[in-house]
Amino acid sequence: MNLQELASEVGAGHIRELDLVSLEGGIYLLQARLDGKLMTLQDEHGESLRLRSTTHAREVLEHLPPLTCHLVQQVVHDEMCGLRDGEIEPLRLPFSSRSAW
Repeated sequence: MNLQELASEVGAGHIRELDLVSLEGGIYLLQARLDGKLMTLQDEHGESLRLRSTTHAREVLEHLPPLTCHLVQQVVHDEMCGLRDGEIEPLRLPFSSRSAW
């Protein structure tokens, strides 16, 4: 899904929530849930659109209506230590798609 398709799907009301996934190395990916599947936003070459920061993500999303967004991060301490039983869920924090100021 590219940015134009995302805007179209949001406008049609098919997407109401986005995840901004934080990866190692300071890279962020935007994911949208569409028809029960997670779709990663892609650039003009069909590659995953790599965002540099939460500010960069806000710049990309500024032309869209306000959406519910979550910043998603793995809990590194839990992954490293492995003390908990069962599946370890990522940390999901509310994130505003509008300016932080």
